[in-house]
Amino acid sequence: MKYIRRLIEDDMLEKLAASGALLIKGPKSCGKTETAKQYAKSILQIDRDPQVPVIMATNPQLLLVGQTPRLIDEWQEQPQIWNYVRHEVDDRKLKGQFILTGSSNPTDDVKLHSGSGRFTVLQMDTMSWQELGYSSGTVKLSDLVAGHLKEFNEPAISLDFIIERMCIGGWPSLIGESTKNALNMNRSYVDLLCEVDMSNVSGVRRDPHKVRSLLRSLARNIATLVDNTTLEKDVKSRDINELSRNTISDYLNALSRLMILYEQPAFNMHIRSSASLRKSPKRHLCDTSLAVAALGLDKESLTKDIKYAGFLFESLAIHELNVYAKANDASVFHYNDYYGNEVDAIVQGRNGNYAAFEIKLGVGFIDEAADNLKKFAKNIDTAKMELPKSLNIITGTGMSYRRPDGLNVISLASLGR
Repeated sequence: MKYIRRLIEDDMLEKLAASGALLIKGPKSCGKTETAKQYAKSILQIDRDPQVPVIMATNPQLLLVGQTPRLIDEWQEQPQIWNYVRHEVDDRKLKGQFILTGSSNPTDDVKLHSGSGRFTVLQMDTMSWQELGYSSGTVKLSDLVAGHLKEFNEPAISLDFIIERMCIGGWPSLIGESTKNALNMNRSYVDLLCEVDMSNVSGVRRDPHKVRSLLRSLARNIATLVDNTTLEKDVKSRDINELSRNTISDYLNALSRLMILYEQPAFNMHIRSSASLRKSPKRHLCDTSLAVAALGLDKESLTKDIKYAGFLFESLAIHELNVYAKANDASVFHYNDYYGNEVDAIVQGRNGNYAAFEIKLGVGFIDEAADNLKKFAKNIDTAKMELPKSLNIITGTGMSYRRPDGLNVISLASLGR
C-alpha cells in the first residue's frame, strides 16, 4: 500500500532539527512507525528483536549504534533506554539523532530523567479526513483562527458516507477495506485492548469484562461532560459488572496511558454574566470507530439511532479539529457554564487568537447553533479578552457556505489544516 503523507510531518521535521531526539507518541496502529520510517536511516524494533533484552542487560549502548536519525520503535518495552538515549544525545551534541515511537506511556515506578533540552515530543492521532482524501481542505482552520477566510461554497455529503466513515475510522491499515471487514478488525482491537493491553500497560492484571464495561460507558457518553460518579452509575445500571470509583479512576488512567482516552479541556475565558464556568473535560475515545466497536454497533444500527450518531459525529469533528489544530500549534477546548450555555469547540492558537465551533450532524439545527454562537460572543467581556476571530458551524450533511450574518457553515468534507 502506498504511503500517505501525514499532516504532522512538517512539525516532525522542525522538532527533529531542533533537538537531539524526537518522541512520537500515539495510540497503537495510528501510523507512528510508518511515518518515522520515512525519515529514519536505521531502525531498532524493540518489541520484535529477541536480542534486545539481553543487550539491555549487558551493553545497552550497542542498541544506539546506527545511521541517524535512528528509529527506536516501541521504546516503552525497554523504558530504561530513554535514559541511555538522553546521555547519548548529551555526548554527541548533535541534532536529529534519534526518533522514539511509543503506543503507551511507561509506569510511574520507572525512573526516567527529564528529557528537557534533549527531547521534543509529538502527539500523533489516527488519520484525518484531509489525509484520507475525504476532505478537500478548502476551509482551512488556520484561516478560521486568524479571521482571514475567503469566500467558499462546496456541496454536501451523504449521511450514509459519514456513518460509514465513523464505523471504519482513521486507521491506516483499514484504508480500502470494506465496512464489514473494518468492523471486525476494530472489534478485535477492542478485544485486545481489554484482554491484553490494559494489563500490560502497568503490569497489573485487569478484569477484561470490567474494562469492556467501562469502554461501553465511555462510548455511550462520548463527547459529554461525564464524571466518574456518572460512569459508575451508568455501568451499574446497564452491565452485570460493578465498578468502584477507585477502579474507574485506575482504568481511566490506564486508557490515558495507552492514548485511547482523550480529554477535551475546558476553555478559560472572561464572561459578562455571573455564571460559573464548568472546568470538567469532555471525554472522547481516540477514534470514533472504537466507540462503535465497543458497543457492537454497525452502519445499520447507527442509521436508526440518529441521536447517538450526532454525538459520535461531534467526537469525529473534535478529532479532526485536533489534528488540524496541532498542525497549526493550536489547542482544542470546550465551553460550558452552569446556566447550560455551551460551545462544542474552541480552537485557540498560541498567540491567543481563537475561533468558536458548534457541531451538528444535520442541517435542521444550524439556526439554533448560530443563535448559540452569537449568544456566546455577546457574553464575552471585551474589556478583558478579544472576541473570537470567527464563529463556525461544522455540519455533516449540510453544504459549506457563509451565512448572511457572517457565520461560517462548514461541511466536515471541506475542513482542513
